[in-house]
Amino acid sequence: MKRNWFLLMSMLIILTVLSACGSNGSANTEADNPSGNTAAAGAGLDTESKELTVYTALEDDQIKEYLKSFNEKYPDIKLNIVRDSTGIITAKLLAEKDNPQADVVWGVAATSLLVLDQNGMLEPYSPVGIDRIQDDFKDSSSPAHWVGIDAWETAITANTVELEKKGLAVPQSYEDLIKPEYKGLITMPNPASSGTGFLTVSGLQQLLGADQAWEYLDKLHENIGIYTHSGSKPAKMAGTGEYPIGISFGYRGIKEKNDGSPVEVVFPAEGSGWDVEANALMKKATIKKAAKDFLDWAITDEAMAEYSKNYPIVAVKGDSGVIPDGYTKNPVEQLIEYDLQEAAKDRDNVLNEWSARYDSKSEPKS
Repeated sequence: MKRNWFLLMSMLIILTVLSACGSNGSANTEADNPSGNTAAAGAGLDTESKELTVYTALEDDQIKEYLKSFNEKYPDIKLNIVRDSTGIITAKLLAEKDNPQADVVWGVAATSLLVLDQNGMLEPYSPVGIDRIQDDFKDSSSPAHWVGIDAWETAITANTVELEKKGLAVPQSYEDLIKPEYKGLITMPNPASSGTGFLTVSGLQQLLGADQAWEYLDKLHENIGIYTHSGSKPAKMAGTGEYPIGISFGYRGIKEKNDGSPVEVVFPAEGSGWDVEANALMKKATIKKAAKDFLDWAITDEAMAEYSKNYPIVAVKGDSGVIPDGYTKNPVEQLIEYDLQEAAKDRDNVLNEWSARYDSKSEPKS
């Protein structure tokens, strides 16, 4: 009887130890996953794959510098970067809805990600360190459906040499751009293919109201030489003097100037339309752990330090550091009041109306 009692007690002790180990395992899983995401080791998570397809609208000359710290941290992960203008990336993602090819989206307009989310295409995931991201730069859901990294804004790039030859002043505002003396001298991105084009048109809609904005765009159309499919191209064309005035975005105009082009970069006196460059995890049958690693890295201090070299407004809380040369001293004050949700909701209607009115001057699609 004593022997049976001893065996029974031994079994109870073993069961207690195993139970404690199980509890400790659960506690460790929670500690390793502070963001509250629940798909850590369950079905549909691929922990082995070391290859990612990343869709991005970031500038070509930015991507290489941005990825240096990722490649140092994850040298065994191969990245297949698919880069194009925001509108084209968005259209590609929507076309692939039933068979998504991208694992993650990096640096694509938040208004586009909101459209993808409305179509049920984003997998909720809160990257490690999301608590450092300002509320206006991330989805309000928990886990988050998208997370921003920086903001970019409408700017005018003007070739001072070419304008001086014509005896014309550098335009300082949206109102200046519709003056008759600039007829045929302006380029602007097509909003259907360019995020910069969309934030400019959508920004005018919210700044002026829909009716007044279309009246303004009708007048601007008279001065447009061509609508480009790239948000960068108007600034580049201004730099070469092909078209002396380009409606583009701050970073690209400033880079043209820093590279030696005779241009002045102007932020419109009325305020700039803007959007957030943001990241998201694509919803797929199998989610790669490497994709979550990438999104974790994309909001680290190292990554933010690189973003802040090009953009004065980044997503981390507090001071983003030294404002890059060429921007206004108070870049946040330059931005108009802009509702990203409203912009995403109205996107299709705005693009359809814009195309019906102005697409005749768009450059041919390559």
